[in-house]
Amino acid sequence: MQFSPNEDHNISLSKFESMLKTNTVFFFDSLEFEDIIHYYLDTGKIGLAKKAIKIGLEQHPDAINLKLAKVELMVFENKLDLAEQLLDELFALESSNEEIYIQKANIYSKKDEHYKAIDLLKMALSYAEDEADVFSLIGMEYLFVEDYQASKEYFMKCLEIDQQDYAALYNVIYCFEFLEDYDGAIEYLNIFLDSNPYSEVGWHQLGKQYYTKKMYQEALTAFDFAVIADDTFIGAYFEKGKVLEKLGRLNEAIENYEITLHLDDPTSFAYLRMGQCHEKLGNDTLAVDFYYKTVHEDPLLDKGWTAITDFYYRKKDYTKALDYINKAIAIDDKNVMYWKRNAELNKKLHFYEEADIAYQKTIELGNYELSTWISWTDILLHLGEYSSAVQTLYQAAEFYPEHAEIEYRLAGVHMMLSNTTKAQYYLKNALIIDAEYLNIVEELFPNTFDKASLKSIILTYKKASF
Repeated sequence: MQFSPNEDHNISLSKFESMLKTNTVFFFDSLEFEDIIHYYLDTGKIGLAKKAIKIGLEQHPDAINLKLAKVELMVFENKLDLAEQLLDELFALESSNEEIYIQKANIYSKKDEHYKAIDLLKMALSYAEDEADVFSLIGMEYLFVEDYQASKEYFMKCLEIDQQDYAALYNVIYCFEFLEDYDGAIEYLNIFLDSNPYSEVGWHQLGKQYYTKKMYQEALTAFDFAVIADDTFIGAYFEKGKVLEKLGRLNEAIENYEITLHLDDPTSFAYLRMGQCHEKLGNDTLAVDFYYKTVHEDPLLDKGWTAITDFYYRKKDYTKALDYINKAIAIDDKNVMYWKRNAELNKKLHFYEEADIAYQKTIELGNYELSTWISWTDILLHLGEYSSAVQTLYQAAEFYPEHAEIEYRLAGVHMMLSNTTKAQYYLKNALIIDAEYLNIVEELFPNTFDKASLKSIILTYKKASF
């Protein structure tokens, strides 16, 4: 029996809590104590669960299930050795109790000894009244050791017993997806739906598999059936909208996103998708309005801020785009995407010192893409910070050794710093890596590569190439 604070018949729970408040001793049978304990465990009231276990064992010192509840609490509190000791005592008394095997397996699982846990759970099957629960536990243990094939098979066993076990169904599909066996998932779901034609979850999962395989028409049909099975299924409407976008049916996609807004509280994701659809349709005013709603609904959703920033970027309104990305940074200054966009926009607006700071922050936050290093270097060159540019290129070379874009720049910067020997060294490297790239880099260093000390190297290389 599962207790709930709203149940009128919850006499045992009320009686127990009254006993605690008044220090009056009431008698409960062991089953009542089990219900009380599991209610407190399920609701996270650990202190009250401990009190119930203590009083329960005082009144029923030989009750195996109350001792097992004590074990469960010990495992929860990571007192594994004490729990194991008590389980050994219980096993000597009642070796055919499935819960003893399950709790012992739980201890092994906590110790990352998952194969031992699996062996015990398989033994528990011999005594289990509800095999589906044990199959599910075995499936989870196989997930922990990343044996997705075995895990899938055990979750399938759960569904053979209870086809309404949607947690098991989700886990089966998760395993198919991890194995990248989308065809297998589709085949399994179609068989499942033959006997469960009104399973909205089954249709929803089938639609997602078709979507992954870019079979959009089939995906649309599956999501339609999910909606027929449950016309309040928000996830199905949302996924259906995504499919309609792929099919170019943007107005219909918007209609489906609108339905999700009426079924439950508005979500930033729905607003975002609606904004993107309106932008594709050329409805700029509506697009911006939905992007505003996106960031208002969830200021921490980076896709919302980047969407509105990129919208203005595409319109070449760099000032407004910069304003919005700065608002995003004010909310989350550890978001590397924000800083990279900030740097690019400052560069567009010729705010080179601000771009320098932004690129530095982008690198500090872990964006080590080649384009970031190169863009930052070019900003430093524009600012005349040649020594800083050299140091930045050295760092870049650690991530991208023997890369032409870096080697040519090192040659040019060293020449600007009058380090002729180093300039010659890097130029030779660069020519070997990619001689054609020289023409592009020459634009960064006007006249530098025309100097005699470098020009002779270039001419020598060109002669050797013919």
